[in-house]
Amino acid sequence: MRHFARSNEIQRRLHEVVPGGAHTYARGPDQYPEAMAPILVRGSGCHVWDCDGNEYVEYGMGLRSVTLGHGYPPVVRAAARAVADGMNFSRPTELELLAAEDFLALVPGADMVKFAKNGSDATTAAVRLARAVTGREAVAICDQPFFSVDDWFIGTTAMKAGIPTANSTLRFRYNELDSLAAVLDSQRVACVIMEAATALAEPDPGYLEGVRALCDRHGALLVFDEMITGFRWSSGGAQQVYGVTPDLSCWGKAMGNGFPISALAGKREHMELGGLRTERDRVFLMSTTHGPETGSLAAFRAVVRAYADTDPITRMEHAGRRLADGVNKVAAELGITEHLQVIGRPSCLIFTTRDLDGRPSQPFRTLFLQELLERGVLGQSFVTSAAHGEAAIDHTIDACAEAAEVYRRALDQGGVDGLLRGRPVAPALRRKATPRYIDPTEPPL
Repeated sequence: MRHFARSNEIQRRLHEVVPGGAHTYARGPDQYPEAMAPILVRGSGCHVWDCDGNEYVEYGMGLRSVTLGHGYPPVVRAAARAVADGMNFSRPTELELLAAEDFLALVPGADMVKFAKNGSDATTAAVRLARAVTGREAVAICDQPFFSVDDWFIGTTAMKAGIPTANSTLRFRYNELDSLAAVLDSQRVACVIMEAATALAEPDPGYLEGVRALCDRHGALLVFDEMITGFRWSSGGAQQVYGVTPDLSCWGKAMGNGFPISALAGKREHMELGGLRTERDRVFLMSTTHGPETGSLAAFRAVVRAYADTDPITRMEHAGRRLADGVNKVAAELGITEHLQVIGRPSCLIFTTRDLDGRPSQPFRTLFLQELLERGVLGQSFVTSAAHGEAAIDHTIDACAEAAEVYRRALDQGGVDGLLRGRPVAPALRRKATPRYIDPTEPPL
């Protein structure tokens, strides 16, 4: 049995100085089995090590922000060279131009780009810009897990304490054009913001084209959230895969292979409202001290080169297909396919955990996580990277086979009692600190 004594002590101290004990809710200890939340000290490729000396094959990879592998040498070297010459200046650097040109070469539907640090910076700037362009306030968001930490989105979630007023954010259902049409008919909407695809949902034929047409008909801007799809579906994002061009798009996560960088991109006629070449009232678009810091821009440029030279998407999809096939075969052989299954896009997999009655189950999810941790596999999902080679996948399938045996025992006895060693995990976005049980198949933030 693995030991987590130092991790648990550091986690206790973190709770004293950091609300929730982590800087991202999806990284919180409530997302992992009790007293088994590793505190990590380093990573290399798809492997990480915790402060107790335990080694793991990691999935999720920095909440999907790492696609090339931890410590990927060309990215690290590029960032180090840039930082050695200074990180932040009082005027733009040539690197800002080169990074912007690299980005726009990947996303031909965009004319201009502005860099920042967080995904929420970009999505909120897109909403603000759309409101300025259209003179409208309402925003239509797809029924998808997460878009921003800011009021216009968080006010629609269970964690809306502290939001001063009700916001004008309206929801519509994915792959249902009638649902979006009803929203657009009900109010004058500034923008429609959505992920073009998710791990679990691909667009039906004609759906995204229909969304584009509805936005044009109603005078609303179309905004694609490419935080996950960008550099995971393709280097040009979902818009490149599905051939539908939004007015604005928001990027982040894998852009820097873990370095902090995000971007808002879009059509010149809209983006210029945040610039100096407009006669209209100007938009305070994004103005950040650290948006153009050199380390992350250099890291992004190295990521672009890696995508051009090494085809990481093919490699992470190959790893994902092998993993899904292997784990699903194990579940089939044990007769538990209806209870334990790996699903999703090969580069963005999740595992579903259901109880004896086929209902999504947090206790069964926790039991599976517990058994994987004991066998050196860390992850709230099976999101792969290009660094997940054959040995790592083989190790994970073997770990899942043993964990599935325990899972089968729990099903046979009618529950996890006696097998689960602590409280179940909890959804990251919930109103009360005390956990409640909901569908655990939603991807983490």
